[in-house]
Amino acid sequence: MKKFIIPMMIIAIVIAFYEQSTNDKNVYVMVIAIAVFMYGMMQLSAKTPSKNPDKEDDNV
Repeated sequence: MKKFIIPMMIIAIVIAFYEQSTNDKNVYVMVIAIAVFMYGMMQLSAKTPSKNPDKEDDNV
């Protein structure tokens, strides 16, 4: 899954930077590219374990 998400995120950022550098900026393309990037970040960070899983109850 990671092999698909990381290239998808890189392509979305390249498209967003390219769209930002053109004279006629299309807001919809920028929003879609940022949404794809944020979705990829959400998928990657969901698999990251917590630093201290035993101490989470103490913080509440």
